[in-house]
Amino acid sequence: MIRLEQSGADLLLFVKVVPGARHPGIVGAHGDRLRIRVASPAEDGRANEDVCRLIAALLDLRERDVRIESGARSREKSIRLTGGDVVRVRARLAEAEARRS
Repeated sequence: MIRLEQSGADLLLFVKVVPGARHPGIVGAHGDRLRIRVASPAEDGRANEDVCRLIAALLDLRERDVRIESGARSREKSIRLTGGDVVRVRARLAEAEARRS
């Protein structure tokens, strides 16, 4: 199960990012993290921006409500979701995994 924690009114989503990928998108669970591929290289924060955009689209959140909490210079990151609802986020993640299968 993908790690998702309550942090005050927000949620923390734990991800593993593959920058510079030929086929960007949500891959699915990688251990307890959501694996995400982005086309952008890990330079000047471009991959981080793409990660936030992809997660916002996946979870139907505004881009400004998705930001890197920790791991900005690492492949393993925690993402802060402002205004995210645990049940809704889990349902969206499950839908994304079902589409990948």
